[in-house]
Amino acid sequence: MERAERLANLLTLSYEPMLAWRLDGSIEFWNAGAERLYGFTQSEAVGSDSHALLQTKFPVDLAHLRSQLRDGGYWSGELRHVRKDGSVVIVESRMQLFSDGVVLEANRDITERRGIEIALGESEQNWRWLGSIIESSDDAIVSKNLDGIIRSWNRGAERIFGYSAREAIGQPITLVIPADRQSEEREILTRIRRGERIDHFETVRQDKHGRLIVVSLTVSPVKDADGRIVGASKIARDVTEQKRNQELIATLAREAEHRSKNLLATVLATVNRSQSSSVEGLKQAIIGRIRALANVCSLFVATRWIGAELSAIATQELAPYSEMDGKRVLIEGPQILLDPGIAQAIAITLHELATNAAKYGGLSQPNGQVHLEWSQAADGQLLLRWTEAGGPAVQEPARKGVGVGTIEGLISQIKGTTRFDWRKDGLTCEITFRV
Repeated sequence: MERAERLANLLTLSYEPMLAWRLDGSIEFWNAGAERLYGFTQSEAVGSDSHALLQTKFPVDLAHLRSQLRDGGYWSGELRHVRKDGSVVIVESRMQLFSDGVVLEANRDITERRGIEIALGESEQNWRWLGSIIESSDDAIVSKNLDGIIRSWNRGAERIFGYSAREAIGQPITLVIPADRQSEEREILTRIRRGERIDHFETVRQDKHGRLIVVSLTVSPVKDADGRIVGASKIARDVTEQKRNQELIATLAREAEHRSKNLLATVLATVNRSQSSSVEGLKQAIIGRIRALANVCSLFVATRWIGAELSAIATQELAPYSEMDGKRVLIEGPQILLDPGIAQAIAITLHELATNAAKYGGLSQPNGQVHLEWSQAADGQLLLRWTEAGGPAVQEPARKGVGVGTIEGLISQIKGTTRFDWRKDGLTCEITFRV
């Protein structure tokens, strides 16, 4: 959860424009990068229809795009948006649909890049005045002849691939193509000779030191004054970090979804087991059990949801009774980390035992006491013993109560066993389960 919070803060502050919207178009998330690119503040954007707010122009019908998201969970392409000031921005967009119907959209401003690409297809004169723009671009902008030999190599290419212009010019473009992807260059040159343009081709290239880089390529034919195709211009953008972030986001989203479903299933089971003779009693029983779940979930944060330590769970659940005089509750046992499912069951069990003791047992009398202890056998079995003393005289009930049924159900779920002993001087409960 802490990791997810850090990632959420990172996404909020990122310079990359990111937004999340439901399939009906309503915006749920709008980060600082989106504010900078589009001019709309978070408060102006959240709740609005994203396509209406940005006056989106799609390359395909919107209904078809939504269908692609539902079928494949992913869409990428080029979009045209209108900023708050009325200017048009062209973005390279990637969208991913999650199971809750929310679409995460990450955009990259390619307005300048698109202008460069258009200009590259024009005359030699345009090449000269575009030279300064090409040299200052963060993208790798490269030209090559129809044999794949490099003719120009800008500073962006030097930065991304590690080769200086002197090292690269005159060499085949396969210089930066991994051995297992050499066939891609033959296919690209074949399409260029036919006059085709390759848009946003995502692939892998390697730098001077052998490091693999994920790049998005756009390759266009270059024609001479007579209109003959004589080479190709290529723009390569390093999207390695972007891909890594997208994969991390997807992984964390799946992990959060899994944990949320497990937690909600536990809450639902807890509510279903709750009974009372009155509406108010039922309300308080449910509130108490859900509070116990919330308390133990706060312990998971410290271990990044690996689990919770048993003594911490016990101390947390029995704290209200320990604070009276410091002598009424005794907790002892070795350090044992319980996984989330077992920890939740034990937290609610201790809550039930403490609530019952406060109403009817050892904690209902001024001098009453509770002793909670546990030990672990060599085979992994853990014995947890709850002993009450100093309360009213106890006798075994004629029928099983709601609290007993709840505890037995919870412990059964974690494949454990429960034994209650209603001794005259106080209740003893023994719980055994494997950790």
